[in-house]
Amino acid sequence: MSAGVGGNGAGPAPRLRLGGMALRNGLLVHGPTSWAAAARAPDGSLEVASGPKPGFAGGRAGRLPLLRGPLRLAEALAVVILARVRLRSARLALEDPAVIAAALAATASAGLVRRAARASLAREALLALLGALPAAAALHDHDLAAYHGVEHKAIGAYERGEPDPAAVPKEHDRCGSNLIVPMLCLSVLGQYAVERAVRRPGPVHRALAGAASASVAVEVFAYADRNPGSVLGRGVHATGRAIQRLLSTREPAPEQLAVGVAAMQALLRAEGVAADTV
Repeated sequence: MSAGVGGNGAGPAPRLRLGGMALRNGLLVHGPTSWAAAARAPDGSLEVASGPKPGFAGGRAGRLPLLRGPLRLAEALAVVILARVRLRSARLALEDPAVIAAALAATASAGLVRRAARASLAREALLALLGALPAAAALHDHDLAAYHGVEHKAIGAYERGEPDPAAVPKEHDRCGSNLIVPMLCLSVLGQYAVERAVRRPGPVHRALAGAASASVAVEVFAYADRNPGSVLGRGVHATGRAIQRLLSTREPAPEQLAVGVAAMQALLRAEGVAADTV
C-alpha cells in the first residue's frame, strides 16, 4: 500500500492509522502490523530498530466494546517491551528515579488516605490525583515532553501529507492526553461505587473497578474520535489539547525531530509503505 499517489491514477491511497509513545531519548511508533523506534544513544548517535507488532486486538474480540480497549492497551504494552529489548539505547519514562520516587510516594500516600478517611467522592478524587503523580513527575523531563511533541508532529505530518514535521502543531487529537479527564472521572466514580457496594473491598475489587473504568474511558475516547463535532467529542478534545499545550508537550529541537523522522521512515518501511512526507 502506498502512502502517496497511487500508480493506477486512482488518487491518494489512504493513510495508515498510526500510534506512538514518546521515549526519554526518542520515539516509538506503531502501525497496523509493525513497530519502529529511534533513540539518541549517550554518545549522540542515532539508533533505530523495528519489528512485527503483536496482534492481541485482531479478530472478533478486538471489535467488542469494553473488551477492545484492554486488548489494545495490552498490545501497546507488548510493543513497548519489544522496543525496549530490541533498542537497548531507548529509555522509557519510567526509567527515571524521580518517577519511581513519585510512584512510591503516591502508593504510600494512597494507603494513608484510605485508612484515615471514610469513603467519599472527595477521597476517591484525591486518590485519583495521587495516582497521577508519577506522570506529573515524568513531565518534568523536558526531553520527554519534547519527544512527545515529536510524536505528534511526525505522525501529524504523515497524516496531512506535510513534508516538514516542524510545520505541524505539537498537539494531536488522538493523543492519550484525551483519556486523562475521562479516566480520572470514571475512576473516581468506579472506586466510589465499589466502596458503596462491597463491605470490605480489597485489591481485587479495586483492580476490577479500575479495569472497567479504563475500558469505558477508552470507549469515550473512541466515540470522541469518531464524532469530533459532538458535545462529548469537543469536550474531550478541548481538555486533551489544553493538557498537551500547557503540560505534556514542548516544541522539539531540530535534532529531536530528526529522531522522529528516522522512526517514521523505519515504520513505513516495515509496513511496506512508500514515505512521501518523512
